[in-house]
This record gives sequence, C-alpha cells and structure tokens, in this order.
Amino acid sequence: MPEPLVRTSPTPAHDRFAPLDGSNGSARVFGPSPAAERDDPGVRSVVRALDLLTFFDENHRGRGVRELARAAGLPKTTVLRLVQTLEQYGMLWTRPDGQLAVGPGLLRWARLARDAWQLPEPAYEAMRELSAQTGETVNVFVRHGLVRVCIAQQEGSQALRHVVRIGDELPLWGGATGYVLLIDAQPDMIDAVARTSPQGSAFIPTLRERVQAAATAGWAESHGEREAGAASVAAPLLTPRGRVVAALTLAGPTSRFTPECVARFAPAVVVTAQRISSFGLAWAGSDLA
Repeated sequence: MPEPLVRTSPTPAHDRFAPLDGSNGSARVFGPSPAAERDDPGVRSVVRALDLLTFFDENHRGRGVRELARAAGLPKTTVLRLVQTLEQYGMLWTRPDGQLAVGPGLLRWARLARDAWQLPEPAYEAMRELSAQTGETVNVFVRHGLVRVCIAQQEGSQALRHVVRIGDELPLWGGATGYVLLIDAQPDMIDAVARTSPQGSAFIPTLRERVQAAATAGWAESHGEREAGAASVAAPLLTPRGRVVAALTLAGPTSRFTPECVARFAPAVVVTAQRISSFGLAWAGSDLA
C-alpha cells in the first residue's frame, strides 16, 4: 500500500484535555467541570479512570503505573486503585512484562461501537464512487464534544494522500469538516471550540465567520488551516428534518486542491452528501430534537 501523505494519530490526552480558555487550568473537552468533580467524589473517580485509558495509543501500547501516575498528575496509590478497578472490568490488563495494556473487555465495546456507528451499505458505495471520481480520500466525521471523530473512510487511489484512521479524534476549530459540523451549533459551543485553537479566544470571530460561510454555501473548503499541506472539501449529512449530524469530507494534499479542482470537487461532495443523507442514518435517532 502506498505511503500516505499524512497519517494523523489520535489526539493525545494532554491535547484533548487542554484548557478551553488558554490558561493553565484543568477544564476538559469531555466530562464534568472541575467544580462538579470536586463536589462529587464518585464522578471524579470515574473521570480519573477514563483519563488513564486515554494515555494508551498506537505509540504507547504499554504503560507502567509510575508512568501513568506522572502523566495523570496523580499519586501512585490513587493510580493503583484505579488500575485495579479497570482490570476487574477488563479495560486494562497486566502483561507478562509487567506493563499495563488495554484489556480484552474493551473488544466488546469496540464491536458495539462499530456496529452502532455503521453507515448503510449504499452510503459506502456512494463514498467509493466519490473517491473513484476524484482520486481523493473520503471520510465521514461526527461531532463529539469539542472534537470530531472519524466513523467511516474510503481511501483515495493517489500515491500521496491524506489519511486518518476510523476512531481518530481531531479538533473542530480548523478544517472544512469542523466548519460544517458546527453549522447547527449554538454560539457558546462555537466559542468554546474556538478557545481550543492555538489562538484561543481571539479566534472566535474567525470561526464564527467560517461556520456561517459554510451554512450559507452548504459546503466548506480549507487549505492548511489545521495541518500544513492538507486540504479538504466538506458538506453536511442531514436528517430528514435538515439537522446536521455528520460531515462528508474529501481530503488530500493542497497541491491537488487547486481552485479549478475545488470547483469540481465541491458539487460532487454536496451531491454525494445529499445522496447519503437520503439513505437514512440509523445512529441519528428519531430526529425529534
């Protein structure tokens, strides 16, 4: 298989839990506020246990207790208690070399998640056709908190291509996908997303403008806004009532996303997004909201 242009790793835990206001505080993208954690010891323990799991990724498949304690900023005794609980539920296990690794209990949850977020087969066929038509990689993303998660992908045929993995979490503040996913978001959500960007609160007016432009046009494009050398065109996937529940994204190197190519890509992405939306997305629920 040809090497991709960029293969993005899942967002590291220290990035995913970065302060929302650019300070050195501990506000998290997911989970309750720090105040809620202080008020409810049970919730605090759950959040800490889940935090430990986020320190495992493709580059860190094994971790020691001391290493986890240092990464989480917790006493070793606290981490030991959390690890024991996670091991009891199969979420962690101790390898023969003494290192902790993700446990087999998560396989069940992974299977359930994969089944729950499956697209209908006609949607995958539409993605394959779009990829064949453009030569670029096609992804479907959903919004989860202040990040976006890839739930489906069709790799492009080009030797140089931009690829993420299913399940990868990427920031919402930059890129066509994020602008599309925020079309129906409340202003305070857009502002919170902007604060996770390198520019912090100063990025709020820019992000609001880009989201509004995506809503007006019905699609969005981006060139190196989140990652140098990467470009994308995205359009919303809608429920029957017109609510944005996901984004269909065409991604590749900026050199192939020239104005002429974008003029050709954008209508194809929009049409494919409309086609996929018409199939119905089971995980979008009853669309009563």
